[in-house]
Amino acid sequence: MNQPLAYVHPGAKIARNVVIDPFTTIHNNVEIGEGTWIGSNVTIMEGARIGKNCNIFPGAVISAVPQDLKFGGEESLAVIGDNTTIRECVTINRGTIASGQTKIGKNCLIMATAHIAHDCHIGDNAIIVNGVALAGHVTVGDYAIIGGLAAVHQFISIGEHAMISGGSLVRKDVPPFSKAAKEPLSYVGINSVGLRRRGFTTEKIREIQDIYRILYQKNYNTTQALSIIEAEMEATPERDDIIQFIRNSSRGIMKGYTGSSI
Repeated sequence: MNQPLAYVHPGAKIARNVVIDPFTTIHNNVEIGEGTWIGSNVTIMEGARIGKNCNIFPGAVISAVPQDLKFGGEESLAVIGDNTTIRECVTINRGTIASGQTKIGKNCLIMATAHIAHDCHIGDNAIIVNGVALAGHVTVGDYAIIGGLAAVHQFISIGEHAMISGGSLVRKDVPPFSKAAKEPLSYVGINSVGLRRRGFTTEKIREIQDIYRILYQKNYNTTQALSIIEAEMEATPERDDIIQFIRNSSRGIMKGYTGSSI
């Protein structure tokens, strides 16, 4: 299915039923899985590992070298999971020696013009909306949604099922299941609509709400709030995910809602 006007390096490993449209360039040391479609004018550079049934739209550049002055030319990867869609003009840089790879999970949607820098790790089923810029070493959990034109500082962590409003400046970590908005970025509730869509029960959503009430609405500092959550809330996977995320945060978590205007 390789069009005659596309260039595929002889060292690339392309599954038999991959479709490659005209004017696309695929470099050496690239692997592309079955059923994937590569649109026209796409550039896939060394170190790309693209899964099955992906769709990559025109103008995307995958696995370009990092925009990092410390990069020394080391071998590294840009890994894209099965069933992921990458829209027009997305740029995804490969990793550095720090982690060896930039990784995007399965079933993700990366919308047009988004940038994913070196050593970012994105979970499964995440949505990165148009124009989002992820700096290096950002971690995004499963099912997280980052709204259009948001800018995410390097080394930020965004928890699973979190939702960040469009145009946000993300300078602090965003805990799991939460919604983030305002300026400066603040907690504005939990992502209850998204959780219901993904099968969370009303009781489970209330449990998560109770955890965040203690954390953000009771005037405790973070250490006090975590101690109370551990002592008073039943141990569940969701409770433990929230506690572990906050304790592992290197940049600190976003602040509570202050009522200030955006």
